[in-house]
Amino acid sequence: MIVWLASYPKSGNTLVRSMLAAYFFSKDGIYDFDLIRNIKQFPDNTLFKEMGLNINDDEEIIKNYINVQEKINKKNSIQFLKTHSYLFNINNNPFTDLNNSIGAIYIVRDPRNVVTSWANFTKTSLEKAADVLIKTYQFGGEKNSTNDPETTVFVGTWGQNFNSWKSFKHQQRYLLIKYEDLINNRDIFLHKILKFIHDLNGTELKIDQKKFNNVVETTSFERMKNLESTKGFFEATIDSKTGKKIPFFNLGDKNDWKQFLNVKISDKIEKAFENEMTELGYL
Repeated sequence: MIVWLASYPKSGNTLVRSMLAAYFFSKDGIYDFDLIRNIKQFPDNTLFKEMGLNINDDEEIIKNYINVQEKINKKNSIQFLKTHSYLFNINNNPFTDLNNSIGAIYIVRDPRNVVTSWANFTKTSLEKAADVLIKTYQFGGEKNSTNDPETTVFVGTWGQNFNSWKSFKHQQRYLLIKYEDLINNRDIFLHKILKFIHDLNGTELKIDQKKFNNVVETTSFERMKNLESTKGFFEATIDSKTGKKIPFFNLGDKNDWKQFLNVKISDKIEKAFENEMTELGYL
């Protein structure tokens, strides 16, 4: 069964995946970037290509989301999947269902800080980055005749993304994690995440304390930033103007929107997502 690690982009999904990958896929809990490869992204065109589907046809891909998830679940164990998709139903084609999904961990971040992080990640202006959160419905999907197309991800707006995954809350299969809490109290919230996963699986949580401590120590922002500078990080993007990789780990907890956003941009974000930000305590 699938446990979804869901979030809007640049909200802390990489940190959660890194902690889980170090805990479940290493012997000692010491994190290295290669470990994160154990947690796949969904959707991803390679999954659909393996089934012989036309990856240039988004409609056909959406119709087969459940079929691909059923194939993943043949492993008969908990599978972690990362997604930036919102939890949609398009033309009666659901993103997932309770036959394939055991629960969801949703990672959320103050959208004003998401904007500044997204602007750096894509090398775009803060104004355009704010419009992405408020107006953009999907990412990727660019088609061309020579190479495989980019995977289309139906992200929805920042608010749609956050609200959609709360449907798992009604099934008591939902854990909300705030990026800010992860940064300030990583040990407490890693324990909370592990407890949630074991509860979903109906098993007792028995912490390997040495391994747990190593996970907390080696997934700090500073260590991962240093790791990227020495080894590189395969999820970093390329600056189209310079041809150089844009550092994935940029500011971390030093990313304070008050220092980077003018009042016009912050007001626009707060107006667009007032209800959600109030619910989350960001307003």
